[in-house]
Amino acid sequence: MMAAVDLDDMKAARAATDEPVLRLVRVERRYKEGDRFLEVLRSADLAIHAGETVALIAPSGAGKSTLLHVAGLLERPDGGEIWLGDAATGSLSDAERTRLRRMEIGFVYQFHHLLPEFTALENVMLPQMIRGLTRKEAAVRARQLLSYMRLSEREEHRPSEMSGGEQQRVAIARAVANVPRLILADEPTGNLDPKTAHYVFDALQALVKASGLAALIATHNMDIAERMDRRITLEEGKIVEM
Repeated sequence: MMAAVDLDDMKAARAATDEPVLRLVRVERRYKEGDRFLEVLRSADLAIHAGETVALIAPSGAGKSTLLHVAGLLERPDGGEIWLGDAATGSLSDAERTRLRRMEIGFVYQFHHLLPEFTALENVMLPQMIRGLTRKEAAVRARQLLSYMRLSEREEHRPSEMSGGEQQRVAIARAVANVPRLILADEPTGNLDPKTAHYVFDALQALVKASGLAALIATHNMDIAERMDRRITLEEGKIVEM
């Protein structure tokens, strides 16, 4: 059971609507290989709603990373449209896409990418301060999130002083610190032993449900995938429900 924390400020950021948080409409993505094109995404459609966790399961080379990059506005699609809430992103400038990504999307990777010279608390504070919160405001929210992740006793520890599971929970807290609407996670438990993997996923799933986030999580762990609300895969560039 996760420690209690007031996440009303995060829930308040979600409008009471049935509109998907993330919507892909006939998305295309291709890469040039010599004198031909490799079609990675072909008329890909997807909708994810607030409070929903969706597992992305596909073999290596099928396009999982491409789908996450396109959904996360890190790459532009070659066709179709990506919506974040009521915002169509296709016509946005690079600067506008960057601003929207920073405000609306949190990323969790297989490797935590925590800054080694900073404590757990400081790692969670930094993205908030970059966005404009004061140090005091950022510290309050960071402590709330670390408490929720049962990491209060690790606030002043640097990454090298924490276990792999603890580091990944700090990374999750950092990803949601700026109250995004969407979490995109690429094998977030891939480097962890089975017991720790389930604990980290429990923390992520509880946070999604408590805060009204939407989450798309790429994983090879079928036990964890079965615990999510839905499972999708990629077949010949199309998104298919499992």
